[in-house]
Formats: sequence, structure tokens, C-alpha cells
Amino acid sequence: MLKLLRLPVERSGTDADAQSAFQRSIIVSSVRCLLTYIFLPFVAPTISFFATIGPALGIVVSIVAIASIIISMRRFWRVRHGQRWAYTILGGLMFCFIIFLLVRDIAAL
Repeated sequence: MLKLLRLPVERSGTDADAQSAFQRSIIVSSVRCLLTYIFLPFVAPTISFFATIGPALGIVVSIVAIASIIISMRRFWRVRHGQRWAYTILGGLMFCFIIFLLVRDIAAL
């Protein structure tokens, strides 16, 4: 995993750094979910401006969410956090789902 994430072998950083990155990635992912599943499908059609930029907005938010997941995953592994495998599985699942949504938004353009 260290080689895949391009991290040094020695531990660097603290568990608090990893927790902070995790919290940020969850917030970004939550905002993406709110936009994708609540705001865009239900509120945006009533406002014609938002209805036309929905897929583009989804692409931008998905890219930010993917970057956030990767950053937090790297931090968990950099500090050798005790829950790094659990987060890797959770982050990996979220990553795959966001990629699916990203492809769907690109196709919608």
C-alpha cells in the first residue's frame, strides 16, 4: 500500500493529522451526496440555470471528493493509523462509486 500511495517507509505525522484529513474527506463527500441526490434532482429543475449546469457541477464536486479521499488515505497510511485498512476499504468503495458518478456526469454532457 505504501508503494501504491507513493509514501516513504518511515512513519511521519500524527494520528490527529489523519483524523483531520478523514473528517474533511467525509465533509466533501457529504456535500457531493447532498448536491447529487437532493439539490440537483429536486431543487435544480425549478431553477433553469442550475438544471443546465448539473452535470458540470457534479464533475467538479466529484473531482474534489476523489482528491480528498486520496489525501486522507495517504495521511492514514503515512502515520500508520490503526484503522488504516478500514479506511482504505471505505475510501476505496467511495472512490469507486464516485468514479461511476463521474463517468455518468461526463456522459450526460
